Amino acid sequence: MSGPSREDAWALLCEWTPSDALRRHGLAVEACVAWYGEQRFGIAGDELQTWRAAGLLHDFDYERYPDTHPMRGAEELRRLGYPADLVEAVLGHGDHTGVPRTSLLAKTVYACDEMSGFVIAVAYVRPNRSLDEVDARAVTKKMRDKGFARQVPRDQLVRGAEELGVPFEEHVANVVEGLKTVRDVLGL
Repeated sequence: MSGPSREDAWALLCEWTPSDALRRHGLAVEACVAWYGEQRFGIAGDELQTWRAAGLLHDFDYERYPDTHPMRGAEELRRLGYPADLVEAVLGHGDHTGVPRTSLLAKTVYACDEMSGFVIAVAYVRPNRSLDEVDARAVTKKMRDKGFARQVPRDQLVRGAEELGVPFEEHVANVVEGLKTVRDVLGL
């Protein structure tokens, strides 16, 4: 990564994010973005470290600056010398910013952000609280339940897969596989 290391990114997340839940969310998105980078797009080395850091840091400023998230965080990332494509991915990870997702990294962070949280929520209500029990059918069924994880925008779950050019069912399976790489941290 031309810029700070993965360890630097983790330290920044921990410094700015006191909540264990939001730190785990960062780890979950990092795992899914890295899975896509390696398994789907063949990314490795320094570039993969940039992808990991983008997933890890996409929400790092949320607790400090919820009203200006992620703009304030992007300023800090630039100040610290993070690559421009990582900053773009952080800025574009939600629809509320109006920042277009032009890079594959930005599209991947967007696609993995809400979907990883939704998949985890589905896993938590399965009989064994296991990712092994989550598939596209289970996710689609829970998406129709408006009372379940109501804060998750359903349209963003679908749009993320569309922007990546991956069928929805395949995207769910990919996110599940990415999450399995950190299942112990997530308790799944």
